[in-house]
Amino acid sequence: MDPIRILLVEDYLPDVRLTQRAFRQAKVPNQLDVAIDGVEALDYLRKQGKFSGVAELPHLILLDLNMPRMDGRSVLQQIQADEDLKHIPVIVLTTSKLDLDVSGAYKLGANAYVVKPVTFDAFVKAVATIEDFWLSLVVLP
Repeated sequence: MDPIRILLVEDYLPDVRLTQRAFRQAKVPNQLDVAIDGVEALDYLRKQGKFSGVAELPHLILLDLNMPRMDGRSVLQQIQADEDLKHIPVIVLTTSKLDLDVSGAYKLGANAYVVKPVTFDAFVKAVATIEDFWLSLVVLP
């Protein structure tokens, strides 16, 4: 089985490390690439700049909402407006529990919305649940 390619769009380094650790323990082989903000994520997805050598698009995107330069909402809008990208499932993985953020993310095309748990163990469990559902059960494009 070829590894599942995942793009993590996250500016908070401790959460990047936690996510990397959780996916290293995953049952499904995966490659976790990281973009630190929305601008970098779109460069990755469009294979521009330092990402011009990216071989293929990710199978799944984990997207934070609140980031510098370009936030996750803008990234979602750009992905949905791009015929080459809008088929990629996007899971919003963020700290915000605001109804406005949740409904807004779904209106912009998010496939799922997950609030980041506060404790380390709960965070690892949340990532493992994402892995179980999106990488083991769901058939990705």
